[in-house]
Amino acid sequence: MNIVTNPSSLKTGSGCADANEAKCLEGDGEGSVQVQLDPDLKIGTAKVFSIYGKGGIGKSTTSSNLAVAFSKLGKRVLQIGCDPKHDSTFTLTKRLIPTVIDVLESVNFHAEELRPEDFVFEGYNGVMCLEAGGPPAGTGCGGYVVGQTVKLLKEHHLLEDTDVVIFDVLGDVVCGGFAAPLQHSDRAMIVTANDFDSIFAANRIVAAITAKSKNYGVRVGGVIANRSDATDQIDKFAERAGIQRVAHFPALDVIRKSRLKKSTLFEMDHSPELKKVQEEYMRLATELWEGKELPSQGKALKDREIFDLLGFD
Repeated sequence: MNIVTNPSSLKTGSGCADANEAKCLEGDGEGSVQVQLDPDLKIGTAKVFSIYGKGGIGKSTTSSNLAVAFSKLGKRVLQIGCDPKHDSTFTLTKRLIPTVIDVLESVNFHAEELRPEDFVFEGYNGVMCLEAGGPPAGTGCGGYVVGQTVKLLKEHHLLEDTDVVIFDVLGDVVCGGFAAPLQHSDRAMIVTANDFDSIFAANRIVAAITAKSKNYGVRVGGVIANRSDATDQIDKFAERAGIQRVAHFPALDVIRKSRLKKSTLFEMDHSPELKKVQEEYMRLATELWEGKELPSQGKALKDREIFDLLGFD
């Protein structure tokens, strides 16, 4: 495939570029029509995890602290933010770093003029950080951005010395572009709270992962309960969908404050409650690295089933 040289040339709505620039995939999940990523753009030997969930649910906090946990296990970690807000790595680098789209635009999309230090930055405890950014609002495709990002990383051999790659992906999955990181991932983790809206989004993400798993190696890695003291609704959904809750982070004020302090949880005061959160991240990172066997791929529920299933008695 020829990757288009300008994200604004992607047509809105169809998810496909001009026929002379890129082909569209049909069959990548039922009813899928989207930009086809270059099949040769494989990440390689690194273990790849994508973090999904409803907007504002804490994906970036989860991703950054999980990245630090992997780094404390001695792994070489790269975190890739896939959101136009480009704040996924904010607590790791203590600033908003330039996005891949920004730096590509600065050289008129001549990628050969870029150096690794133009778009990859070192964060806390050696975690390498990259913000893919997003296409122009209403005119581009998130799949293009992910494709260009992986292409740059491959061209500069930045994936050869990486053990773990974490994609932090924006919001709900509403099109193939948002689901593009799944094509590179081993497991997709879903962050959710103990409420209807975030569980409804989680169910759609399960459906997206299942669709991608027909042609790629990605599997549902489990549900991460976040900002929730109780998990009864999450557990009810997970049991019905055939997936696992793999971690639980309660609604602690110290977690909320961590982003205000531009800090990962591993850098903050070691109170007893915070120590438990750090230990939970370390446990999750260890299990993900060891590749703990999952009970099943899982299956999304119908919308009506979600409405009938959830609620307090």
